[in-house]
Amino acid sequence: MRRGITRRPRVRFDGWIAGMGTSSGTRLVLGHWQRSPFGPFSDVMLERADGERLLLAPTRETADFISGTYVFDTVRVVPVDVSITDDTWTVAAGPLDLRFVTGRRRLVGLVLRAVPGALARRPAWCALTDRPARLLLPGVRTRGTAGGGRREWYGARDLLPIRVVSAALDGAHLGAMAPVGPPVRFGFGSAPRDPAVTRVTTTVAFGSQ
Repeated sequence: MRRGITRRPRVRFDGWIAGMGTSSGTRLVLGHWQRSPFGPFSDVMLERADGERLLLAPTRETADFISGTYVFDTVRVVPVDVSITDDTWTVAAGPLDLRFVTGRRRLVGLVLRAVPGALARRPAWCALTDRPARLLLPGVRTRGTAGGGRREWYGARDLLPIRVVSAALDGAHLGAMAPVGPPVRFGFGSAPRDPAVTRVTTTVAFGSQ
């Protein structure tokens, strides 16, 4: 892990989180971060139908940080490449080939876009929105306790539905798009049950600070 990161009181990640299920029972969560303590990077968390939790991360330091915050059964360091063309996202991450297409923004997305970015990034705002988020998006939490005594806050700023998903893991197709159900068990909350891409600022505070 990059020297000094865990000595900071808090660190922030700005980008997008995409969550989706498949008819095979595998659920996937993509993190696509334009700004982070590690620079721009992307990672993928998967939970298989049998409950195995897998992390695909591009470097050892990102893998160590993420696996110190969330819980996985297997961690693999592999190249994670994401390209976005209009409404189509293409992801190549070691054994995973993923493609999904987003749809038109709905009411929740329009409301989130109206929240000023400076406000959405504040942990106090994330704490205030935790209960409404649980009611509107079952399984979603905007604050909680993570691994290693860390605390997290999620400040959402946009949300787009996912319309189409095509995914293969180790060459085996994962089936058609499905809800994120049961909820994934990487941390204290899950992705929205309905497949979606959320623009988010994630703040991580270290318990020793």
